[in-house]
Amino acid sequence: MRDFTLNVVLVRSLYDSNIGASARAMSNMGAQNLILIDPKCEITLSAHQAAASGQGPLQARKVYSSWQDFHANEPEGIRISFTARDGRGRQVQDYQETLNWLQKEDSRFQEKDSSAVEIYLIFGPEDWGLSAEDLELTHFACSIPTFGDNWSLNLGQAVLLALYTTRLAWGGNKTVLDGQTRTKKEKSLEVFPEKSLKTWINEMGFETDERGMNAYSVLKRMLLHNVPTSKELKILETVLQQGIRKLREYNELREKNGLPAINTKNKNN
Repeated sequence: MRDFTLNVVLVRSLYDSNIGASARAMSNMGAQNLILIDPKCEITLSAHQAAASGQGPLQARKVYSSWQDFHANEPEGIRISFTARDGRGRQVQDYQETLNWLQKEDSRFQEKDSSAVEIYLIFGPEDWGLSAEDLELTHFACSIPTFGDNWSLNLGQAVLLALYTTRLAWGGNKTVLDGQTRTKKEKSLEVFPEKSLKTWINEMGFETDERGMNAYSVLKRMLLHNVPTSKELKILETVLQQGIRKLREYNELREKNGLPAINTKNKNN
């Protein structure tokens, strides 16, 4: 599938806290550009508080005075509006179905082009939503399904759900949290300190080349049971290396005093 750029367009927004919440949602879901058309509020502390750790889109926002100003400055792309009502003779479609149709049928996603398709997700003001005139300026009028008696979504919630649905359908690079279980354990095996663990076990006087269950295989399985992170494996490597140095110093001291080293083949030492 051809690459795409996610843009969130807020039309005539009333409350800057909702603009901030939308910016946070964009930061969560990897949307690039926040665009405001004819906003009815100033960006105050409330917006920055609602954005929390998602200040990037809020600070880089673009503001246009009208749709005409928007069209004059933004590149062409697919404009998808969100509404709970029909436009002038236009049927409102389920957003998931629209995404599936675009991926399969829209020629822009089949073109072998290095540039990304611009996707504009457009949301109206908090009181009455997008007008019929607004909807006429978009390619698709979509709804986000709800399952309760209250079908009205907060603006920030609607932006988050729309972006999340887009990522589920079209993909993207998921955020990997420290300590999060990976889908492929091979990622940890690539950096697992096998050599250091074997050396440490040998210095302790245990065999590592025995068939079946041995100290090395048991410890390795235990350490990889929860798929440690790269940071945890680096700490393990450091601990093993320091342990090896200390054991070797201890063995040298024993030998100087006429005592056998603890890493000899005789396991009774």
